[in-house]
Amino acid sequence: MQKLSTTNQLKSISSVGENTLDIRLLVLDIDGTISGTSNEIREPVKQAIRAAQAKGVQVAIATGRMYCSALRFHQDIGSTLPLLAYQGAWIQDPGTQQILQHLPVSTTAARQLLDYFEQPELRSLLSVHFYINDQLYVRELTRETQVYAQRSGIEPIPVGDLRKVLTSNPTKVLALSDDIELISNLMGKLRSRYTPAELYLTTSVATFFEATNPLANKGTAVRYLTEEILGLSPANVMTIGDNFNDVEMIEYAGIGVAMGDAPAEVQAIAQWVAPSVEQDGAAAAIEAFIL
Repeated sequence: MQKLSTTNQLKSISSVGENTLDIRLLVLDIDGTISGTSNEIREPVKQAIRAAQAKGVQVAIATGRMYCSALRFHQDIGSTLPLLAYQGAWIQDPGTQQILQHLPVSTTAARQLLDYFEQPELRSLLSVHFYINDQLYVRELTRETQVYAQRSGIEPIPVGDLRKVLTSNPTKVLALSDDIELISNLMGKLRSRYTPAELYLTTSVATFFEATNPLANKGTAVRYLTEEILGLSPANVMTIGDNFNDVEMIEYAGIGVAMGDAPAEVQAIAQWVAPSVEQDGAAAAIEAFIL
């Protein structure tokens, strides 16, 4: 199926033919996909998700957020599946509290990243976050960290020297700055330093540099949920996301959808482009392919 524009959505979808689609699993990103500026799921999106569930489609969350931060969205959509958090590095079943998969960053890699971030020319420009045991540790409470924490609904723990907390492996390392060009340059330089076999580097928004275990991304997490837990195939899966950290799960799914305000490179790999998050694009995609 080729990528479809939002201007001819319904006409194009009708030509696909209902019998060619057997979507039994819907996987949703949170920020920029089902939650916009309000930091809540709007009612039209909730209604579409409930209608999909009523048709027998199971629904899961895949997010870069912490597990504890994503849990309210998981509960809001009435999901009974494991929650895929931290780009899939942390997969936990909220029903049983069992952690099904945890793929952390090595303490060696975390120390190397911290050394890089604390170079004199970078130290004052970046807020560095270490996520350990589903808690957020920071050097200090910067303005950027406080804004992040308020949206995430979590309490950061300032510790001064972050090396003190590296007695455990971090689930994720994040460097945050309002300077989008700085984050872009950081991504380019560190991707030349680390191979994909050493670290998975991505952005969920343009102001976040994120590093996880090389085996952890939303694509591998959705594959684990689909094939290992549910016994389904990619053809049974629809995924919806809006940023670079969603690319792997969009590519994996039988139907991979990008939001209308996703970067052009993300839209290019999707099979369908939905309206923006503020236009309830996720609901439009669910209506088009499932309802």
